Amino acid sequence: MKPRIVVLLCFSVFLPMAMGQSERPASSSPLVARVADTGFVQVRAESFDALTPRQKALAYWLTQASIAIDPIIYDQLSRFGLRQKRLFEEILAHPAGIDSQILTRITSFAELFWGNRGNYNDITSQKFLPSFTFDELKEAALTAQRNGAMKTAYGDLPPISTPGQLTKELEDLRASLFDPAFEPMSTAKNPKPGEDPLKASSNTFYEGVGLADLKDFHEQHRLDSRVIKDHDGKLRELVYRAGSADGRIPAGLYAIYLKKAIECLEKARAFADAQQAEVIGDLIRFYQTGDFNDWLKFGADWVRNDAKVDFANGFIEIYRDARGAKGSSQSFVTVTDQTVTAAMAKLAANASYFEQKAPWDAKYKRQTFQPPVVKAVETLIETGDFAVNTIGDNLPNENEIHEKYGTKNFLFTGSSRTLDKATGTSAIEEFADSPEQIARNKKYGTEAEELMTALHEVIGHGSGKLSEKLSGGAEPYLKEYFSTLEEARADLMALWNVWDPKLKELGLISDQQEVAKAMYDSAALVALTQLRRIPGGDTIEEDHERDRQLIAFYVMDKAGGIERFERGGKTYLRVKDYWKMHEGVGMLLAELMRIKAEGDYAAIKALVDGYGLHFEAKLRDQVVARYRKLNLPAYWAGVNAEVTATFGKNSQIEKVEISYPRDPVRQYLLYGAMYDKGLLAAPSLH
Repeated sequence: MKPRIVVLLCFSVFLPMAMGQSERPASSSPLVARVADTGFVQVRAESFDALTPRQKALAYWLTQASIAIDPIIYDQLSRFGLRQKRLFEEILAHPAGIDSQILTRITSFAELFWGNRGNYNDITSQKFLPSFTFDELKEAALTAQRNGAMKTAYGDLPPISTPGQLTKELEDLRASLFDPAFEPMSTAKNPKPGEDPLKASSNTFYEGVGLADLKDFHEQHRLDSRVIKDHDGKLRELVYRAGSADGRIPAGLYAIYLKKAIECLEKARAFADAQQAEVIGDLIRFYQTGDFNDWLKFGADWVRNDAKVDFANGFIEIYRDARGAKGSSQSFVTVTDQTVTAAMAKLAANASYFEQKAPWDAKYKRQTFQPPVVKAVETLIETGDFAVNTIGDNLPNENEIHEKYGTKNFLFTGSSRTLDKATGTSAIEEFADSPEQIARNKKYGTEAEELMTALHEVIGHGSGKLSEKLSGGAEPYLKEYFSTLEEARADLMALWNVWDPKLKELGLISDQQEVAKAMYDSAALVALTQLRRIPGGDTIEEDHERDRQLIAFYVMDKAGGIERFERGGKTYLRVKDYWKMHEGVGMLLAELMRIKAEGDYAAIKALVDGYGLHFEAKLRDQVVARYRKLNLPAYWAGVNAEVTATFGKNSQIEKVEISYPRDPVRQYLLYGAMYDKGLLAAPSLH
């Protein structure tokens, strides 16, 4: 499970800029581009330079495997996503003769599209619209076609050879791009009354299927399949798989992308050590078969492998599915930051201590504890449903692996440092209630944020024990509320344990009182500041945002540790009493562990619906208005490092290098060119 930007990074803000405009900041800033309220930041991986030539070759092929699966998420989030992606990339690769103002607006929209993996906001799931018209898009596309665009296949999409074919394609995509009422949400966990969450979502995990249809349906491929309804009304699964080389296992959905990933993984395996080579072989087998048991085998071997060049690649997180079952495609490749990792290893070695100090019933405490692997890392690449706003990750998610083999915890130090530098302190100065809180945040805020992430991942997600009846995991019982519960439980474990003297004993905290207070200040304030990311409605869809509001509002109501007040026409949230807040944190943590262990759906529904789901629209409007005075993005997207290889005789790698281009367009056209060599004609790639 992965926390997105948490605690102090919640102070990024809304920028009042027309979406058709973009801005290129100074070269010294990690912020490389801005479009409307989205900032693109470049994450560097300085640890790459210390790798051996063999490790660099491994990293190259693993990054190629990441690029190979990148198109999948666009199709998972919308049935039009891949066709839209192809359209914008082809236009930008063949821009000669397109009106410069139209091209600027299309470029800005394409950058937002890539940054969100489609035309739905990554956080809110709400559709966003272009600033250009349909006729302007048509004119640009036809001009690009005359320049040679779309003459070749794009993955499994056929060429668009004639103006007539292109005009039909544009008409087919018109509503998906320009009609705000057409499929307005990628994931609708709480749709309008009378609507089914699955049918109200634009994502493609299900086709013509509602929640009621799935009541007695048993999936063989719970993460990696699309459930459809045949003409006779029967349900069946379309499995994501490449198929086996001998043809005994037929190819399934996304075969072209998974086959390409397998090619890259096979080459990566040749540069891995024996243990990691086995892990890569497990993943290849899973991508061929789509069998969940093969996924479990991969996860069990992967979690016990602590390679310096590490990776994730697969159908992993279930946030995008309103039902909380299907995995979205994602990948990252990392290099271990040895200095920070050594400090975090101390926390992992004491995970059993924190388990026993947890405030929940003893029957839910684990008596046997596999110490988790913990590593601070810098990313070489993030693709699919994985982005720079994730600063920590705890994997695998499957309970079958957790209890037997433990977990692996990634702390993305490169991302957190980059986002801290890009964000600054202007928002805390606007929303903090006192000079004392501002000073504490400036001095201890980064330390509190990093410790929050470490505690969340290392001792949060891997903690607790389920009752016997939930041996297969709590997800089928808690359904659409599972992810919110699990993120809240991990956040609460951090908030509960930040006061524990063991952290000081281990040398993991400086001034414990001040760092703990800074963490609590932010946990209270985030329920207010995160509203600037939800421009419409009065409902929170994203699980991490639900969990943060749940915590703050529960503590406010049940323990009185947080208070809301007005001053000078502005609303503030602050910690009224740190120890009362600590008491409330313990109360909610104990209850969430009980709910998870027993699979108590009614209880988690009541908590989330009561505290974490709805907000006051007028309060959100006030927050947005206050943020408009500040000059920072509300959302973040990343520009990856570019890892390139030089090949010699017999196609052998001679040298692998890393560079840091500051152009999002270049990055995404290069990625698209893996499946359409025609994109290499783009001027920005030369």
